[in-house]
Amino acid sequence: MSNGDERCIGVFDSGIGGLTVVRELRRRLPHENIVYFGDTARVPYGIKSVQTVSRFAREDCDFLLRFDPKMIVVACNTVSAIALTELEDTLPIPIVGVVDPGARQAVLLAEGHTIAVIATEATISSDAYRKAMIKYQPTTRVIQKPCPLFVPLVEEGRRCEDAITRAVVHDYLDPIMRLDPRVLILGCTHYPLLKSAIAEAVGPGVKLVDSGEQTAATVVEKLRGRNTLNPGPDPGTLTCYVSDNPQRFKELGQRFLDHPVVDVTWVSQEQFLTHDVSTISV
Repeated sequence: MSNGDERCIGVFDSGIGGLTVVRELRRRLPHENIVYFGDTARVPYGIKSVQTVSRFAREDCDFLLRFDPKMIVVACNTVSAIALTELEDTLPIPIVGVVDPGARQAVLLAEGHTIAVIATEATISSDAYRKAMIKYQPTTRVIQKPCPLFVPLVEEGRRCEDAITRAVVHDYLDPIMRLDPRVLILGCTHYPLLKSAIAEAVGPGVKLVDSGEQTAATVVEKLRGRNTLNPGPDPGTLTCYVSDNPQRFKELGQRFLDHPVVDVTWVSQEQFLTHDVSTISV
């Protein structure tokens, strides 16, 4: 389209963490309308089989396609690691995941030095970040560490200055620091909420890469390249749909989004599996 594209951007995650990606999208693209789906009834994806994650990812995309998006952003490291290629091959619109943008930025910042990745067990097991980084720099040395307690700490509302948070962060990261990485990838969308505690633990000599920030930058780049940015001038809207517990999503979501989450709609299993968006009551 020669004059831009007013259609929405679809974003999905297994739960609430993808709102950190939405936060960055809204900061960089204030005129874009965003439709977010959080699969809160089936979270977490990180402990599911490859086959199940792939099926969930396709169902999430099918739901978002009802809103006629111009692009879908996979704001879930597990899906990005396991199912992105399959989605790219089958979806009729562009799709952006969170792994490759973070990997690319890490390689640029590392300048040949060691890169550490912290993420969920599923993302680490998939080896997706290392595979993405060696595409850009085949000799990259990568350290990977699952940090499974970070997600519940965030969702329980623990702050960076909390003594328990700091103890857990040091327990995970101190062994990594003995291997002298120069860059640390926050490979889970929950982890930016612990960024200051992580930065304190690793010290000023280690650069942190927030995959959500880099994903938003990639979305801007792709929309601009396709001439499909929303020309404005009105501020963009954010509409959220969840498969369970919209009230908890609202309460927790404010921390992730750094802004109140107002428009949240619960989608029943029947509504989720139908192909008619008009059946969803707002």
